[in-house]
Amino acid sequence: MDPLDSKLDVLEKKVDELQRSINKIRKIFLWMLILTLLFFLLPLAGLFFLVPKFLSTYSNILQLQ
Repeated sequence: MDPLDSKLDVLEKKVDELQRSINKIRKIFLWMLILTLLFFLLPLAGLFFLVPKFLSTYSNILQLQ
C-alpha cells in the first residue's frame, strides 16, 4: 500500500463525514421551512375567516344604534 492509497482513504472518510453533515443540515432547513410556513399560513387562514365575521358583527352592531 503506497502513501497515495492511504491519503485517498483519508479523503474518502472526510467526504463521507461531510456528506452526513450536509444531510443533517438539509433536514434542519427542511423542518425550518415547514415550521415557518405552518406558523405563517395558519394565522393567515384564520384571518381569512375571522375578518369577514368580525366585519359582519361590527356592521350589525352599527345598524342597531
